[in-house]
Amino acid sequence: MSKQKVLHLVEEKQLHSDIYTDPKVFEQEMATLFHNAWIYVGHESQVPNTGDYISTRIGNSPVLLVRDAQQNIHVLMNRCAHKGARLVNETKGNLGKMVRCPYHAWTYRLDGSLLSIPMKREYEGTGFETCPAAAGLSTAGDVAIYRGFVFARLSPEGVGFYEYFGDVLQALDAMADSSPVGELEVAGGSIRSRMKCNWKFYLENVNDTVHPISTHESAYHSAEKAAERFEGLDPLSLEQLLPFGSNYDFYSTMGVKTFRNGHSILGTNFSIHTGYADVEGYKDAIRQAHGKERATEVLNFTPQNVIFYPSMAAKGSPQIIRVLRPVSVDETLLEVWVFQPKGASEKLLQRGLNYSRLVYSPMSVVAHDDIHLFESQQRNLQADGNKWINLYRQFDEKELEKEVNEFENANNELVIRNQYRAWKNLMQEN
Repeated sequence: MSKQKVLHLVEEKQLHSDIYTDPKVFEQEMATLFHNAWIYVGHESQVPNTGDYISTRIGNSPVLLVRDAQQNIHVLMNRCAHKGARLVNETKGNLGKMVRCPYHAWTYRLDGSLLSIPMKREYEGTGFETCPAAAGLSTAGDVAIYRGFVFARLSPEGVGFYEYFGDVLQALDAMADSSPVGELEVAGGSIRSRMKCNWKFYLENVNDTVHPISTHESAYHSAEKAAERFEGLDPLSLEQLLPFGSNYDFYSTMGVKTFRNGHSILGTNFSIHTGYADVEGYKDAIRQAHGKERATEVLNFTPQNVIFYPSMAAKGSPQIIRVLRPVSVDETLLEVWVFQPKGASEKLLQRGLNYSRLVYSPMSVVAHDDIHLFESQQRNLQADGNKWINLYRQFDEKELEKEVNEFENANNELVIRNQYRAWKNLMQEN
């Protein structure tokens, strides 16, 4: 499919179903959008020591996030420069002082540069020193670390990190400043789910406020009945599940802000997370650490979701991120990571862990509702019938004139249309 045909799949108020189902569109997304955009890789707290690594993906490219002896962090391609063998198969670990290929024992320093090769003499006089393999492992084109969050762009050229994300970075500032020392750390491993659907279904659903009251009806009704029948039931689970029953009016004044490149903050005024019970002593600790004014900003930051397009969705309370790793046109890996604000009460960590199990575990009373629908969309959009996905709700021509839109009604599909305008722009880059 030509680039022009791909771009025609996205109109201002509707999308052609091929955007989700055509393998050629997916291939172009990986080669263009995920190659040129800034993608979340991991958090520096996951690699605290020299030689520590995590393995993951940026688009179709397997990568390693590694810390070297000088405490610098690198994003290296997880493939040997010799014949392309995968260097590391585990999701995390420690490499020691070097990376060693299991196939022919080529070794690399932790920054990716070539350290040694077997039978070095047999390469003399061959011009080996000027070939691509002699340069060592391929690396990401650019890497940026912001408040501990590591992002990378595969392309060596393109828009800079700060220009790409702009003011949405304030959300990471608020998350980090939820710690009295201004730092977060990943709390153990992640919940991983493989969904038989295109990655865009999940990402747009993150900003869909109209679906919870119908899609998750069974979840909040079950919570209501449990609260009525069982005394002493865990109040934490109830305060996290019952808000899924919020009606359309609740979301109509929640507040939204959209940014260029597909980023957004859903819940600038409040969200389903705003009413959580206070943690004893926490507010005083934040005020003492950051001052009254900044503490008020941080404590009031409880968005429903913050999108760092195209790879990450974050929550300010509880401290959770969801990361999308596209696998194929009809398969997506979802990672859910919980953070603990350093120096803060363990109750905040408990809140995050409890929410991730309740809402994102494949066996939760919430996640299966969404995944079932995403997978049904993936199948049904390949059948006969209307080929266009409708995004008309509250469309206004004036929204096309602004790079940043701020409005009250979170039921406005502008927050989803904003993602696809970014998709169209990013897909035009070479």
